[in-house]
Amino acid sequence: MKKPKKAKVTRRDIIELTVIVSIFAIIYLTGAQAEVFGKVQQVFLETGIVSASELDESSVFTADLNFKVTDRDGNIIDVNTLKGKTIFMNIWATWCPPCVAEMPNINGLKKKLADYDDIVFLMISEDREMETAIKWVDKKGFDLPIHQMVGRLPNMYETGYVPSTFVISPKGEVVVRHTGMANYNTRRFRKFLIKLTEEGVQRN
Repeated sequence: MKKPKKAKVTRRDIIELTVIVSIFAIIYLTGAQAEVFGKVQQVFLETGIVSASELDESSVFTADLNFKVTDRDGNIIDVNTLKGKTIFMNIWATWCPPCVAEMPNINGLKKKLADYDDIVFLMISEDREMETAIKWVDKKGFDLPIHQMVGRLPNMYETGYVPSTFVISPKGEVVVRHTGMANYNTRRFRKFLIKLTEEGVQRN
């Protein structure tokens, strides 16, 4: 039996391989992994496959609001004081590709709900340094409030995953709990937040 000829490695093959290895080396050395893979996942989100309309809003339980966060100016916010408002709480980090992927649609959601003062966004960064999160958000041109925990996050929000998102109703109940990325800037999800908020205002 005739032995199959071995494929020759051409100069072009070597150049292409070198380019691919160099690209991955640059991504790794510059710490841009989250940005690159976040962009890929962002394209996936834009397909609408993972949208907030698929979230489970059926399991409701009392929220633990006994914790504090700092804002970008160093002001301490007692989350208990936000009871009576609708809270969209997202736990994220700049080194997390799914967080990077969903951040544009969360920014879009906040813009669409800008007229609703009783909808509050708590964007809690898990970055070691608050400044890292602030610089990243500013560089992207996002109009999102950045927060960091003061002390520990209550156990009920410790999922072991980022991003993790919770919606807390004006009644002080967790009405949405989701781990992993999603597209929150959908008509259905905006209507859900508005209805929740308006019902809270009427109750007060």
